[in-house]
Amino acid sequence: MKRWSRRLAAAAGGLFALAVGGLVTADRLLPPDLSRLAAPSRVVLGRDGSMLRAFMTPDRQWRLATAPAEVSPSYLKLLLDFEDKRFWSHRGVDPLALVRAASQLVTHGRIVSGGSTLTMQVARLLEPRPRSFVSKLIQIGRALQLEERMSKPEILAAYLTLTPMGGNLQGLRAGSLAWFGKEPAQLSDAEAALLVALPQAPRAARPDAPHNHAAEARAKVLAHARQDGLIDEAALRDASSAPLPERRLPLPALAPHLAEELVTQASGVIRTSLDRALQQNLQRVLRQTLDEIPRPVNLAAIVADWRTGEILAEAGSGDYFDASRKGAIDMTRATRSPGSTLKPFIYGMAFDRLLAHPESLVRDEPTRFDDYAPHNFNGGFNGDVTVRQALQASLNLPAVIVLQRLGPVAFAGQFKQAGLPLTFDNDTAAPSLPMALGGAGMTLRDLVTAYAALASGGGVRPLTELAGQTRPEATGAPLMSTPAADAIIDILSGMPAPKGSARHATAIAYKTGTSYRFRDGWAVGFDGSRVIGVWMGRADGGTCIGCVGMASAGILFRLFDLLPADPLPQRELSPLFAGPPPASLTRLANTAATPVASAPHITFPLAGSKLLSDLGGDQVKLIADGGHRPYRWLVDGKPVASPPFAHEAAWQPEGEGFSTVTVIDAAGYADEVKVRVEARERME
Repeated sequence: MKRWSRRLAAAAGGLFALAVGGLVTADRLLPPDLSRLAAPSRVVLGRDGSMLRAFMTPDRQWRLATAPAEVSPSYLKLLLDFEDKRFWSHRGVDPLALVRAASQLVTHGRIVSGGSTLTMQVARLLEPRPRSFVSKLIQIGRALQLEERMSKPEILAAYLTLTPMGGNLQGLRAGSLAWFGKEPAQLSDAEAALLVALPQAPRAARPDAPHNHAAEARAKVLAHARQDGLIDEAALRDASSAPLPERRLPLPALAPHLAEELVTQASGVIRTSLDRALQQNLQRVLRQTLDEIPRPVNLAAIVADWRTGEILAEAGSGDYFDASRKGAIDMTRATRSPGSTLKPFIYGMAFDRLLAHPESLVRDEPTRFDDYAPHNFNGGFNGDVTVRQALQASLNLPAVIVLQRLGPVAFAGQFKQAGLPLTFDNDTAAPSLPMALGGAGMTLRDLVTAYAALASGGGVRPLTELAGQTRPEATGAPLMSTPAADAIIDILSGMPAPKGSARHATAIAYKTGTSYRFRDGWAVGFDGSRVIGVWMGRADGGTCIGCVGMASAGILFRLFDLLPADPLPQRELSPLFAGPPPASLTRLANTAATPVASAPHITFPLAGSKLLSDLGGDQVKLIADGGHRPYRWLVDGKPVASPPFAHEAAWQPEGEGFSTVTVIDAAGYADEVKVRVEARERME
């Protein structure tokens, strides 16, 4: 008898070992498919972890990875109470829930509750199958496998990532953003209850479904929570009466250009240095400004912390989706002429080399440098001015004279050594004097980097858009020394604020720029910690009548208004620049160029340009320089009145078509341009 007992025990043990071995083998041969969990949407986050933009998965789903720590306690409490009370104690299958479900089926003749645990639901979401008894057995097996491979928080995170939320929304975060426009950590009891109920019937219970059952589904979850004592009667009433969302909201699409750039370089979740609220406000201001300017003109802007190099907000265009403005092109990375925004660096490098002083006198008069005869933006000349006055007024002749003393090759070489090389239309062309007025190429990003270097004392360190990155030390040569940078900042901080921007009149150092033929308008400035750059122009490089530096400066100051005030601190100037200039720098001689008497020259409008007019509303400004004033203006042979000895006149176009603008000076010399007038509303 004992022998048979031992044989039976041995046989039973052998069968058990075979069974266990078979299960282990099956588990290894048929592991659960975790591919869906491993392929969430790529997401770009702000510095605080909030979403800036997400991208669909290859199967066209919004599948947003969500961790329990990112979810409101209210939602987790309602979820576990409604779906799986013993989640933390069972091993993937809850026998009590299965028995309850079976008894309810027998008693009611229909399925009242499925008895599925959250682990079993994760198994179903990973491997969708038709509802059947066999599918349920497979889910049980898969649930056991998942429990062996994953911790409870990981299983809960898998559910939060995969659970359906209606349509192509997968995961709690996608549902929370699409239905309530908020992160899941901010859900109220009413919102949490709806998102607990929604996966039960993703089509019928979605709030925007015709004849939806969203209110009933939510009420069921709330009643369950009240019955189990998780909420009181007052909370039940408040949550039950809360309005339901009427439509599905679009997922965030902030910083679209930057987000697209980043996801080509990395996978998964990318955390940036961008401030979400500031990014929203930046895009709002640019979009509102677009309503004030004609198509196809566009805008771009960057806000950065010049102390850390972190980009806080960035917009490659005013409206990413405006095809008429080519909004999908990222103009923060487009190479354009920087206009006069390089002038501070010309003077700063000259200060370093003791070639100029802030109070040096320089002659602003019509001058020819071989075949190059620059003129000022307003068409006039000012005689003797100090370098300080010349930079604040953005006068062109003094900047060219100082660049001539510094050397265009040395100036461009300094930028190259600092890691911010200027570009030229012809790769073989040598740097030349027109660089002073924008005769080189630069991106908005590089220009903001240069001004961040100016604000921090001259050393160039790259900007970064990724959070948590250690900013690299400056590896190239500085653009200028700290004493020279302080002198330039002292000058730029004295710039008058644009009209209507008095709040920052003494708090910001900034510079404007307008490129040749009005293709680009720039403004770059900084306060005690932030640097902002603004570009205005056409993505196709065409002429833009209103694209001037002061227009961009108005936008610049509106963007500074979005930030807490941080006035630029007073810089203590080096004794070298604080007092009067040394005798050798009292006046900057211009020996390589010759003053010339010139005939009048129309500087605006440009020959062949198209003028947008309200035809009865706004007037077109006519500007000339050179020659001998007073000027006499004619349009198509008809006189146009102008103030005595002024550079300008104002012309009111009467209709569309081609016109000839003529200016005649006191000596009888003349200049003329042909332009085309077009009604503004035709371009809207």
